[in-house]
Amino acid sequence: MEYTSLYRRFRPRRFGEIRGQEHVVAALRNAVSDGRVQHAYLLSGPRGTGKTTAARILAKALNCVAPVDGEPCCECEPCLAVESGTSFDLHELDAASNNKVDDMRDLLGKVALGTPGRTKVYLLDEVHMLTPGAENALLKTLEEPPDHVVFVLATTEPHKVVETIRSRSQHLELNLLSAEVLGSLVSDVVSEAGLDVDDEGMAHAVRAARGSARDALSALDRVVAGGVTTDDTTVADLLDALAESDAGAALGAIAEGIGRGREPRVLGEALLAALREAFLVSMGVPPEQLAETDRQRAGLFSERVTPSMITGALETLGTALVAMRRAPDPRVDLEVALVKMTSPAATGGIDPSVVEALIRRVEHLEKALADSGTTRTPSAPQPPQPPSSSGTGPAAAARATLAGSAVKPPPPPPTPKQGLEPTEVPAAPESSSEPEPARSGDLPGRDELSQAWSDDLVASLSKRARARFSAARFVDVRDGSAVIALPNEPHRRRCSELVGEVESAIAARFGVAVPLVLVVDETGSPPAKAPTSTGPVSGGSTDVVDEAVDLNELVDADASEGSAVERVAKAFPGATLVDPT
Repeated sequence: MEYTSLYRRFRPRRFGEIRGQEHVVAALRNAVSDGRVQHAYLLSGPRGTGKTTAARILAKALNCVAPVDGEPCCECEPCLAVESGTSFDLHELDAASNNKVDDMRDLLGKVALGTPGRTKVYLLDEVHMLTPGAENALLKTLEEPPDHVVFVLATTEPHKVVETIRSRSQHLELNLLSAEVLGSLVSDVVSEAGLDVDDEGMAHAVRAARGSARDALSALDRVVAGGVTTDDTTVADLLDALAESDAGAALGAIAEGIGRGREPRVLGEALLAALREAFLVSMGVPPEQLAETDRQRAGLFSERVTPSMITGALETLGTALVAMRRAPDPRVDLEVALVKMTSPAATGGIDPSVVEALIRRVEHLEKALADSGTTRTPSAPQPPQPPSSSGTGPAAAARATLAGSAVKPPPPPPTPKQGLEPTEVPAAPESSSEPEPARSGDLPGRDELSQAWSDDLVASLSKRARARFSAARFVDVRDGSAVIALPNEPHRRRCSELVGEVESAIAARFGVAVPLVLVVDETGSPPAKAPTSTGPVSGGSTDVVDEAVDLNELVDADASEGSAVERVAKAFPGATLVDPT
């Protein structure tokens, strides 16, 4: 006698025998019992969940001689003919292979023909595979078929079915079955068929099904034929390697799995499924289709790693699986992905040397903030401070110092001396509201200023200040002030107008007020005459013309400063030299 596979022998014959799809069963059975059967149904869902089975039971119920509460009797001639595949009332068509316009026209040409039963049922499987022309040919008849015709469309990808077909059908969605439902199904089949299968074999069938009833019975057939042949040790070893951040162990597990005959892509997909299960378990929403053994494995792994590590591993492995489709050696992409997934950065770990460097940096900043708060104590009441989470400590002292430097007026422009000597600034009258000058030990060094100047200080200035200070450079820090050298005296005078903005930017950067002294970097040039006020103009106005230039004060550019092209590039910060020739 020819052997019949379990999923065919134990295919449900009535609506009540379909497991885990109560909403679909209720809709179809009530429609038959109440005489409210639609002219077209669209059944969608994953593979092996009962779409074709439900359509065949519907065809039996619609043509049964003695239906009971919408259920077929499964004993009359029409019911037996549908079960044996010889019924003229049920026409099944695979739309994946008969998807052209001519195929659909041939089917529609026979729709109006009568059959022995009361209702002719057309079952179109994988209807999303129809070509646009075939879909258009089906639309009119699908919307208004003859009274004795019912269309049942089945698909695993309902989003690919055009809206015009979906709107003409009653859409019923079938779900994946839970592990409990599959376990009950496998147990009943083993008992009824008299199979010699232990608990481990039944658990394997449930685990291999992944929510599909047909896959569960197919896996049970394999268990009966040759036992459990799955290789779960490779996935378990890979999960242990990821949890321990051991790249060598991960690569060894992959090599061992490939040595057993498994393809790299199959191993990658199995690991991806295990990581997804662990992620869902860590989020508190484990899949219903997950077997108890897999649930325990996912729970143990999620306790050893963080959710961020799992999501990062999912992204890395998913990208590798996409790249493996066109890779000459897919094993390389999988191994590279595993090395990335086991690196300290991917697993949430941090290099100890990086931690030590950060600690030293934080300690240095805290010391600088504490010193700035103790040495620059203002003697006069300060402006109101912004609200903060803590009223004491180095951060509060730094904010107080920055607020004091923000209201400090810029110093008068100094007079340059010979060479790089700082210009002498007239002593300001003593005032109780001025803070004490900072000691040179509290100020940043010349190298620190130069580095910060090139990194971000210039970029934080206004456009006007950036243009004027583009040629400036720090040359020294002495007597509690930072010395900035400029090319010539006219340039120095114009920069002195904006020295306060630069001081504020430096104070915000280092947490301490740094007075600036502008000097002329021009050895041997005569001192420029001090600017004189033009006095009041007609009309009683005391404004000074900002752009008045004395031609006698202009000096020749230093030849050592470079060519004219270089000086033009300096005058326009951010400019790019297109063609130096």
